[in-house]
Amino acid sequence: MRIVGKSDFTEVVEIYRGEHCAHGAEEGVRFREGEDNLRRGDALSGTWTRVRLSRADLTGVTLPWHLSEGGERELVPRTGLTVAQAAARVRTERADLLAANPVCTELITALADAPLTTVFLSTAPVDHSDYADLRADRGLFHLDGLHRMIAWELAGRLPEEETIDAIVAGDFRDGGSPR
Repeated sequence: MRIVGKSDFTEVVEIYRGEHCAHGAEEGVRFREGEDNLRRGDALSGTWTRVRLSRADLTGVTLPWHLSEGGERELVPRTGLTVAQAAARVRTERADLLAANPVCTELITALADAPLTTVFLSTAPVDHSDYADLRADRGLFHLDGLHRMIAWELAGRLPEEETIDAIVAGDFRDGGSPR
């Protein structure tokens, strides 16, 4: 992970809205939930850091509980999974997940070729029931971009070098380590 600079909440929301609107996101439930998560991230410390991530950094991000867009089966259990673990699950259980969660799996498939846009993360789990039972308490945590990160890993699009833009809520210590 390479630190690029600081940001503030106004800029974070502008980037979020700009990128989501530019790629067809509508003012629907997922769009509002993403902004709500950004507010939760801001509540951690009011500090935002722009970083560049490598594949190793991004696949190590912890994802919160995800019931797969109203599907019948969890994609991510309440204890969480990393992006790498969730992608492996989709690889090995694709047929079952597609049957139980068609909206989620179709979204992951559609995002495989999507631009490598900014992902939004935090240095700690945010205050929300989806994050309450996470086993990890250190590292980077998802705020927005779950489907994109999984899709990019499945499609083999994540670069080994630090080129993926992310904006991270929370404190960094020792010149770059989260919390």
